[in-house]
Amino acid sequence: MRGWFAGVLGGLCVGVTTPAHAQAPDHCRLALVLALDVSSSVDAEEYVLQRDGLAAALDDASIREAILDGEGHVAAAIYEWSGRRQSAIISPWLTLGQDADIDELIRRLQSTPRSHSRFPTALGYALGFGATLLEQGPECDRRVIDVSGDGKNNDGFSPQLAYRNYPFRNVTVNGLAVLGGTPNVVEYFQREVRFGFGAFVETSDGYQGYREAMTRKLFRELNDMTLSARPVKSERPG
Repeated sequence: MRGWFAGVLGGLCVGVTTPAHAQAPDHCRLALVLALDVSSSVDAEEYVLQRDGLAAALDDASIREAILDGEGHVAAAIYEWSGRRQSAIISPWLTLGQDADIDELIRRLQSTPRSHSRFPTALGYALGFGATLLEQGPECDRRVIDVSGDGKNNDGFSPQLAYRNYPFRNVTVNGLAVLGGTPNVVEYFQREVRFGFGAFVETSDGYQGYREAMTRKLFRELNDMTLSARPVKSERPG
């Protein structure tokens, strides 16, 4: 394991889930939705660092290996979020079965203009959009929303209301909290955004640290690494 990642996980109790038997070639092990913050708190330079940081993380050799070497394939989609009605799909669902598919996902990400730049932070609406996108996606063993942000919800309903009213059963929401703007943003993501079994929050030291933070986050998500004995208590009631 790479040194940088071993350092990040040092001291944590980590369990890696592996399938009990080989799956069919068309079996989907993970549906991954990547949600990028384009609210008004993210300026033009920060947006580029976020977009290119995700592209570089997807292109990292360890991430490519984690995507392609598992039992069954990964399906991914990307959207940007900001205000109540300003969530926009950057890449619809794409099966990542070979390097060329990852290249195509990166191409879509880097070739699509920023959707919005002047709207507030509507995290509840953004999460509802992500849940709906998952419902429209492929059937997979695991369903994960990976949401990045540098602020707290300040428009519309809260993340907790989204979790009660949208289809979040068997969905995990992991957060990437970007430091440097809103005070206590990590605590907010831990308390209000993190959701589902094994969910976690990664932190980025400003947008300059976004590439490394996203690489760490994707590595954990793709390898199904969870902190043991720490379920999140905000599961939607049965």
